[in-house]
Amino acid sequence: MTKPLIVQSDNSLLLEVDNPDFESARDSISPFAELEKSPEHIHTYRISPLSLWNAAAAGLEAKKIVDTLHKYSRYEIPASVITAIKEQMKRYGLLKLVIEDGELRLISKDSILISELVHDRKIEIFIERRVDDSTLQVKSNLRGHIKQALIKKGFPVEDLAGYEDGDPCPIKIREKLLTIDQPFMIRDYQQSAVDSFYRGGGKEGGSGVIVLPCGAGKTIVGIAIMAQLETQTLILVTNTVALRQWKEELLDKTNIDADIIGEFSGAKKEIKPVTIATYNILTYRKNKKEDFLHFGLFGSMNWGLIIYDEVHLLPAPVFRMTSEIQSKRRLGLTATLIREDGMETDVFSLIGPKKYDIPWKILEKSCWIAAALCTEIRVELDDDTRFKYSVAKDREKFRLASENERKFAIVKRIIEFHHDASILIIGQYLDQLKALNNIFKYPIITGSTPIAEREDLYAKFRKGDIKKLVVSKVANFSVDLPDANVAIQISGTFGSRQEEAQRLGRILRPKAGENKAFFYTIITSNTVEERFAQNRHLFLTEEGYDYTILNEEMFNERF
Repeated sequence: MTKPLIVQSDNSLLLEVDNPDFESARDSISPFAELEKSPEHIHTYRISPLSLWNAAAAGLEAKKIVDTLHKYSRYEIPASVITAIKEQMKRYGLLKLVIEDGELRLISKDSILISELVHDRKIEIFIERRVDDSTLQVKSNLRGHIKQALIKKGFPVEDLAGYEDGDPCPIKIREKLLTIDQPFMIRDYQQSAVDSFYRGGGKEGGSGVIVLPCGAGKTIVGIAIMAQLETQTLILVTNTVALRQWKEELLDKTNIDADIIGEFSGAKKEIKPVTIATYNILTYRKNKKEDFLHFGLFGSMNWGLIIYDEVHLLPAPVFRMTSEIQSKRRLGLTATLIREDGMETDVFSLIGPKKYDIPWKILEKSCWIAAALCTEIRVELDDDTRFKYSVAKDREKFRLASENERKFAIVKRIIEFHHDASILIIGQYLDQLKALNNIFKYPIITGSTPIAEREDLYAKFRKGDIKKLVVSKVANFSVDLPDANVAIQISGTFGSRQEEAQRLGRILRPKAGENKAFFYTIITSNTVEERFAQNRHLFLTEEGYDYTILNEEMFNERF
């Protein structure tokens, strides 16, 4: 039988979709290669330094990677690829940060590399002195800065310098939920994620990123790690709704009293042993020339753990502050490590490497998340709009395509088809969402909707009092709507793969009965929106989802 993989000398991997071993090969290469393109028949992956460093940090060895390539490769593997894998895998851990004789030191068995760093202008500013051939003393307050500088040179540092314990804060997981009288247990994969981060409390643990699908319980993992460490904790979240949901989960699943949980947001400025703060308030300043007013929160308590929820959205200023607090344990939680700003290496060096990741399809097969059926419907522009599109500038072209009014008829048919379902209609442009609101009279949530009103609408949706909800991108992140089983995406943020992950995640909570969810994307064919949609779908393909593409005629036949 012909093998499905072609390994090329530029470190790209071509994977044949129609091959019987496609799924097995895809699952085997995804821990160390990144998906770049996913047309119908051949998917393109790339082995990058960062993908290999994350694999190394997760315990994968170069031999295992090479053996995997040999197992699935149709042709002989280029020697340059094998060399690159071994070289990059060896680089993780070649430099280590440790504490010796009370000093922060950078050590390596490669004395020549140490000599190079001493004479490197971009590195020497972080060095106090050379201790010996294999050791440099690092300025104690520049632990994060030197890690950032070294990863830019292609040398990811293994940080074994340890962490401050922080002040104690007793936290225990409840055996029964507070809200409903049911037993509560950490799921096996959640416990594996906790163990991968904690590493027995040793220096190897304490910083890193856990990657889990939306709906798989990332918050539970964070809470379980808090219970493992029992220390004062600062939790950073995307918005006030997410803040309140974290607080509810803590009260429901731990023995924490409400009076030791602080809310630090635009509405309140409480600092308590467990404090939950929004990214927006942390990055607030009166103007660009002034300092960030609330960065003092990082030093206001003796935190033993800082949790970065939705770490792929971490604002650049918070990265800068994080570089100053490397002695604190740091946990990143996300559904995808993709960042639209390309700052994945900063996540690696300042928050920590990926410590745990599990394919979405594995959780789906175990019924921990819903099985999602993904469909793209392509509609045409009418003649008047097509003329406007033809003479418009690039950015305006995308908006014209996204706000195509012919999408509304498709939305109506989908809603009629799933008439009893709990449906989210998700879009990017407010005028489009308001038009939907006028047509269907469904409640609408946008960035201007007051927090109290948002929470009330979300609560009514969860209870089933309302079954249809129109939402802007404010609902992309950290919104718990377990009964949503249909999502209709009528417009998105260009080719954002992270947004595709988050929007699919809105409907992945386990469902009663068949445990199925439906994700529809409506795009305008033969426009830039179609090209951007192909990039967004990379995420779905990467996680093993098949998606059906229908034109209007095909859609009308099926619906």
